[in-house]
Amino acid sequence: MNTTSPHRTTSQTIGWAVLILIALYSLLGGIWLSALGGSWYYAALGAALLASAWLLRRRRTAGLWLYALILAATLAWGLWETGPDFWALAPRYDLLFLLGLWLLMPPATRGFAAPGPAKAAVGVAMLGMLAVLGYGMFNDPQEIDGTLAHAQPAQARPVPGVADEDWPAYGRTEGGVRYSPLAQINDGNVKDLRVAWTYRTGDFRTANDSGETTNEVTPIKVGDKLFLCTPHQFLDALDAATGRRLWRYDPKLKADKTFQHLTCRGVAYHDAHNAARFPASAARADDQASALCPRKMLLPTNDGRLIAVNADNGRTCGDFGKDGEIDLQQSMPHAYPGGYNPTSPPVVTASTIVIGGSVTDNFSNKEPSGVIRGYDVRTGALKWVFDTGAEAPNAMPGEHTKFVHNSPNAWAPLAYDARTDVVYVPTGVGTPDIWGGDRDALKERYANSILALDASTGRLVWHFQTTHHDLWDMDVPAQPSLMDVTTDDGQVVPAIYVLTKTGNVFVLDRRDGQPVVPVTEKAVPQGVARGPQTRGEHYAPTQPFSALDLAPQGRLTDKDMWGATMLDQLMCRVMFKRLNYEGIYTPPSENGTLVFPGNLGVFEWGGMSVNQDRQVALANPIGLPFVSRLIPEDPDRAIGVKGAGTESGVQPMYGTPYGVEINPFLSPLGLPCKAPAWGYVAGVDLRNNQVVWKKRIGTIRDSLPHLFQMPPLKIGVPGLGGPISTAGNVMFVAATQDDYLRAFDVSDGRLLWAARLPAGGQATPMTYAAGGKQYVVIMAGGHGSFGTRMGDYLVAYALPD
Repeated sequence: MNTTSPHRTTSQTIGWAVLILIALYSLLGGIWLSALGGSWYYAALGAALLASAWLLRRRRTAGLWLYALILAATLAWGLWETGPDFWALAPRYDLLFLLGLWLLMPPATRGFAAPGPAKAAVGVAMLGMLAVLGYGMFNDPQEIDGTLAHAQPAQARPVPGVADEDWPAYGRTEGGVRYSPLAQINDGNVKDLRVAWTYRTGDFRTANDSGETTNEVTPIKVGDKLFLCTPHQFLDALDAATGRRLWRYDPKLKADKTFQHLTCRGVAYHDAHNAARFPASAARADDQASALCPRKMLLPTNDGRLIAVNADNGRTCGDFGKDGEIDLQQSMPHAYPGGYNPTSPPVVTASTIVIGGSVTDNFSNKEPSGVIRGYDVRTGALKWVFDTGAEAPNAMPGEHTKFVHNSPNAWAPLAYDARTDVVYVPTGVGTPDIWGGDRDALKERYANSILALDASTGRLVWHFQTTHHDLWDMDVPAQPSLMDVTTDDGQVVPAIYVLTKTGNVFVLDRRDGQPVVPVTEKAVPQGVARGPQTRGEHYAPTQPFSALDLAPQGRLTDKDMWGATMLDQLMCRVMFKRLNYEGIYTPPSENGTLVFPGNLGVFEWGGMSVNQDRQVALANPIGLPFVSRLIPEDPDRAIGVKGAGTESGVQPMYGTPYGVEINPFLSPLGLPCKAPAWGYVAGVDLRNNQVVWKKRIGTIRDSLPHLFQMPPLKIGVPGLGGPISTAGNVMFVAATQDDYLRAFDVSDGRLLWAARLPAGGQATPMTYAAGGKQYVVIMAGGHGSFGTRMGDYLVAYALPD
């Protein structure tokens, strides 16, 4: 006897249709993935869902039992692939869980014979999913829980010539430590921080500006003044206690959409009377201080100038350069506005200004030089050069000679050892980045390296290369950090910590460049596995790897792919299997190559914070894959439009046999194809070079349309900007794609405090004291290409009175 109703409910019709569509997508996509050598589970799942849908359409209770089995199998499969990782499991379970909810509703099974026990089985499987997800939320397999053993000493070690309450350089010291001895704000009271004042710069992105218009500045503080620059390179002096503007200097920047970058990470300060800050170079300095500007600010501008401004009144220093300016385009080959673009502050010694700059990436093989130069700090006269592509790098340009075009550039902040008068220069690859068939040995010699130069003469002391024949834009992207480290055998070594986009942290002896932490040359992929071989290219057989490595460990597999749902995760797995990928340093290809770590790198310009008092480092590494695809072109084609004002998308690489398309590896819904986390904070014991704690940082609260807002669950998002730390056992970092400034416990990585910012905080914070009160300051102005909210806010936090 047929006990079912002859009429199918609307709920049953809609649910059945959705189930059929998901089943067909999973079956067909799963067959495609299996044919590519990926997981077969999706195809099997699709077949099982089709069978369940057929039974459910016929109102057979067996369809419910089969669906319960599908849920249980998927529960086990997800755990087998990822372990109890909430964010990795969520897309594997979400659609099936929602369909299970539908099946538990009475309308879905109206007309079924005795569906109760089968529904209970579906419910039990769903509860199993919830239990696993709940466990994963509070027991994250990606995080490391530990405590740094070395406590903060009662007295922080002083820095000669730097007052405890000041932050007089980009990294507080020219050695890039990003650590302050202040402790008024500490791990016990940081939760009480409030906004003390907000300064609005009034500098906003215009319709004529680059897509890479960004607010990346870290202010500096000397005495009672705070100094900062804006994207259009306005130089502002503020009262450090109130945020009130004291003066503004306008360099009248000449910028347009073709500039690949429109940003200013910071300015530099020189006080001719502070010899204690520069003991080694003070002896080489001209005894005669500038009468017009004994205290001067040095402002790099994106149209290729360096400007000296009186720190007391905001007027240009007329006895410096030509009317207060140096033309950094002088003697440049192929010079054009924006082609040579200094975005980071220079190093300033007692006698010399040392400056590098950015060269447009991937536009052509006829670009300006990446030469590093030293200028007299008083007069602005050129003292020395180090041309990274020249046979004689210190040879000065003559009346009829210019620097070497496309030589490797140094766009990140430099570091300086005041005790030895040595400047440490992080270099990148000579552009174009993604094809190197025309680079000669001289253009490779100092690429992707750390150069130790005598700051007063420019002579090379030593150099160390971090990537050979770079085809992935793996620059040395951050200011190195200098610290005297105590090794396991009790020796104190003057070390330099060199951060790379690959995630390797090369720890070298500052005296001779020899590794303090072991470095191993390892074989890397050779040639192109899919698609035609790249014309005119060759590959380095090995690459250096440091024993201190903060990159995500292991090669990616299709199990590591992600999405909002199982369906776009499946498509990411298909896309992954179609790309060339054999691990890090897989060569670029016409087929498309997965680059991981990606072009943003594990580390970027924000650097890390080192605390010599505790022998620890704090970092915020990221891990987001990119895809590069070579586009065959005529190398002799004429140069067309000027630069596109961005580093991503299609780049022409004129003069080479290829253009290139570079983009993040995203799902059809625009989410990263690699499972999160994409961003972390980490604490490292520098005595043994162990990562003691590691936590996800950031949410997707500000990455979704407001219509799809969800609770701000910690997922671990990418960030641009670095951390700082203090003697109060607090690490401060913003950087993330959500609009927050956060404070973490230095000892164990616990989140202590988070403040909502009015715009994106893609900058490194700083801290200082004024009037007996400690402040923490962050630029919240957003990042044009990172997709965060744009603004013009400089926000200062302090404890209540």
